[in-house]
Amino acid sequence: MAEQINIGIIGASGYTGADLIRLLATHPYTNIKLMTANSHAGKKLSQVFPHLSFVGDVDLVANEDANWEGVDVAMSGLPHATAQQVIDDLPGHLRVVDMSADFRFEDVKTYAQWYGHDHQAPGLQKKAVYGLTEYYREEIAQAQLAACPGCYPTAALLGLLPLVRASLIDVHDIIIDAKSGVSGAGRGLKEDKLFSEVAEGIHPYGIASHRHAPEIEKELAKVVGQEVIVNFTPHLMPMNRGEFLTMYVRMTDGVSASDLRAALRERYAEEPFVMALEEGAPTPATRHVRGSNFCLVAVYQDRVPGRAIVMSTLDNLVKGSSGQAVQNLNLMFGFEETTGLMQQPLFP
Repeated sequence: MAEQINIGIIGASGYTGADLIRLLATHPYTNIKLMTANSHAGKKLSQVFPHLSFVGDVDLVANEDANWEGVDVAMSGLPHATAQQVIDDLPGHLRVVDMSADFRFEDVKTYAQWYGHDHQAPGLQKKAVYGLTEYYREEIAQAQLAACPGCYPTAALLGLLPLVRASLIDVHDIIIDAKSGVSGAGRGLKEDKLFSEVAEGIHPYGIASHRHAPEIEKELAKVVGQEVIVNFTPHLMPMNRGEFLTMYVRMTDGVSASDLRAALRERYAEEPFVMALEEGAPTPATRHVRGSNFCLVAVYQDRVPGRAIVMSTLDNLVKGSSGQAVQNLNLMFGFEETTGLMQQPLFP
């Protein structure tokens, strides 16, 4: 295990970059040596994020001006399409933790189909390890490039994978009703994300076409060995951060909601960041995980015979992004997995 590692953050001025800095500020084995932010190059960190002034007044630089000498790992918060080009140009000695969608698919054709362009770094994509920490620990620990999952797939898969693996539910009859805070759309200026467009309302988006659906499907398909299609509809909620998934599933013959609950509790009994709630526990809510790296999952009996309701909630900027990135960083460098991540949820 390295005693101290130097980190370069690419895309430090976005929401995921900001939360990554916030989390690493308490990490005893990391030193943020470099921060890039093309849109804010030349500024001090405190000018872009006053709340991070106590971290130290670091200069933000453009990607092309970054000096990677002495840096051990690059952590990227860039959006898809941009990330692959920048990461492909990085020095070969760097290990990489990427939070974009660019390296999540093993098949470059699937990526091109859903993201509308050919992959610009197919060689790197083949080497990437999918960074769903609870299911790929050994692979992540050895990875040169860890591709962190999307926020929706993280919440969905943590709730569904144990049930599918145990053949407790019909993998071909899954309905996912998903809701996320506005930070999930990124920090760029967009008219439909203005306060007046978002506040006091809720609306679906990416109907039957959201790019996180195939990411969920590919992981479920690996378990059952055949194509899987889920019904997935995300909604934008008028809140800064947080994510909540309500998933409607059909149980296999002879299975009860109690069996689903027991399977989740057994699978996550030793996991530091995923908690399967007992029957009768308070209903999970986004405020129960806000600002933390925790994920709560729960199961309820549906009033429709043979069906159950699985709920999963996490903070989209932490367990759904930057927190999971730090989890993977810890594995890659031999640190205790929980290091820098035990902040408790903010309440109220």
